[in-house]
Amino acid sequence: MIISDRITLEPGKRGGRPCIRGLRITVYDVLAMLAEGMSTTEVLEDFPELEPADLLACLTYAAKREQSVIKLVAQ
Repeated sequence: MIISDRITLEPGKRGGRPCIRGLRITVYDVLAMLAEGMSTTEVLEDFPELEPADLLACLTYAAKREQSVIKLVAQ
């Protein structure tokens, strides 16, 4: 999956946060809904403009960001 096809960054839209396909729905919005226990079906029902691939793109985006976090090692 090419994340840049699904996740967009636009200055001035939702504070420059990563959004889904230029919509005003942020990656954070989707991740928060899933973290609160909503199923993917419920998210898609609540936001019919989203596609299943959009939800996967959000998870992929979050995983890639987590991978790039600097690790601190205790000494």
